[in-house]
Amino acid sequence: MVSFDKLQMLTFSVLILIIVAESHRKVPVEDNGRELERLLNYVNRPAIKSFQTELGDILDCIDINKQLAFDHPMLKTHSVQLRPTNTSKWAINSNNSKNGGSVPFGQDGIRCPLGTVVVKRITYEDVIQAHRLKSMGSKYSRYVSSKGNNIDLTGYHFAVGEFKYDNYGGKANLSIWEPEVSPTQISSASMLVATGNYEHFQSIRAGWIVYQWLNKNHSRLFTYWTADGFIKTGCFNTLCPGFVQVSTKIPLGYLFNQVSTYGGKQYEIEISIFQDSKTGDWWLVVFDENVGYWPKSLFTEDGLVHGASLISYGGEVYSPVKEKSPHMGSGHFPIEGYLKAAYVNGIEVADEIDGKLSKPPISTVNPLSTTPNCYKAETKSDSKVPYDAIFYGGPGGCTF
Repeated sequence: MVSFDKLQMLTFSVLILIIVAESHRKVPVEDNGRELERLLNYVNRPAIKSFQTELGDILDCIDINKQLAFDHPMLKTHSVQLRPTNTSKWAINSNNSKNGGSVPFGQDGIRCPLGTVVVKRITYEDVIQAHRLKSMGSKYSRYVSSKGNNIDLTGYHFAVGEFKYDNYGGKANLSIWEPEVSPTQISSASMLVATGNYEHFQSIRAGWIVYQWLNKNHSRLFTYWTADGFIKTGCFNTLCPGFVQVSTKIPLGYLFNQVSTYGGKQYEIEISIFQDSKTGDWWLVVFDENVGYWPKSLFTEDGLVHGASLISYGGEVYSPVKEKSPHMGSGHFPIEGYLKAAYVNGIEVADEIDGKLSKPPISTVNPLSTTPNCYKAETKSDSKVPYDAIFYGGPGGCTF
C-alpha cells in the first residue's frame, strides 16, 4: 500500500515527467509511462461493476469503504455519512430556474449496486488536467487572499460575482456551455466557498469545465479543493484522498450531454455546497442528489471548520502565453443578456449553521473582472430570468 506522503510524491514525479515530455518531444514516452501506470493503478480502485458510456468514459462501481478518500491520514477511522443531517432545509428551499432546463443524470442505465459508489476511472488526461487546474486554483486563491496585490495573472482570467460575508455555503444554478478551447486551454464556470488568506486559504469549488484533452470540447462536472492555499493540498475531483463519494448515480467528472445554445434552449446545473450543522462536513449536492462530501477533519479551526467568508460565482479561463485566450461562458458579453450570455441565478446563501437559506440582495454580490476588455461580469435583474442573476463571459482573444 502506498502511503499518503508517497502518493503526493508519486503524483508530483509523474507530473514533472509529463511536463518535461510535453516540453521536449525527444524524451521517450516510456520514461514516464511506468510511474504513470503505478499512479493510475493506485488511484483506480478494484471495480465490482463497470460501465462504458457512449462517449468512452469508464465508470466503476467500487466498495464505498475502500475508496481513495480513506487513504488520507485524517480519515483513517472516518465513518461514512450517507446523507447530510440537515438535507430537509435545503430541499424545502429548492428554487430551480423556470427558464433553464435541468440536465438529466443517470443516463446509459448507470446505477451501482448497494454498498458501492460510482467513480469515473482516472486517466492520463485527468492527471494532466489536475496539474493545470492546481495552477488555476492557486492563482485565484492568491488573488482573492491578497486583494490582487502583486499577483502575476499571466494567462489567467476571471469574471465572477463575489459575496464577501460570513456564510455556511450556498446554492446556485449555473447555465452550462461548451466553449471551444485548444488542447492547452481551459474554460470553466463554478461556485466557490472559501475563507482565509495566503497559506491559510481554504476553499471548495464545483461547476462545469471544458478541457479538450478530456473529451474534445464537452463540458464536465468538476470539483476542486485546498486546505492550505494550494501549497501542499489541492485536489481535482477524486484524484487524491479527501472527497468522500456517496452517490451511486453521479460521479465527479461526469459529462453533460445537454448544453445551452446561443439564442436557444438554456440548460442549467443546480449546485449546492453547504456545511452540515452537526458533523461540520461540507456537502456537494447536484440537483437533489447527494454526491458526496469533504469531511471537516480535512480543514482547520481557522479555516472551513467554522464556515466560510466568501462565495464566488462565475467563469474562469486559462491560456498559455502568446495564445489568444478562449471563450468564457457563451463567448458573449453580459450586456447581451438572457439566451445569449452565460449566467448564474437562483443564488441562495446559508447565513446560519442550521442550513436555512436566504436570498441575498443582488447589490451584496460584487462583480469582478481581471481582464474587462475580454471578459466581463455584471449583476442585474432580468425579467426573462427568475431571480436576480450574475451574467458573465466574453469572446476572449487576450494575449500576453
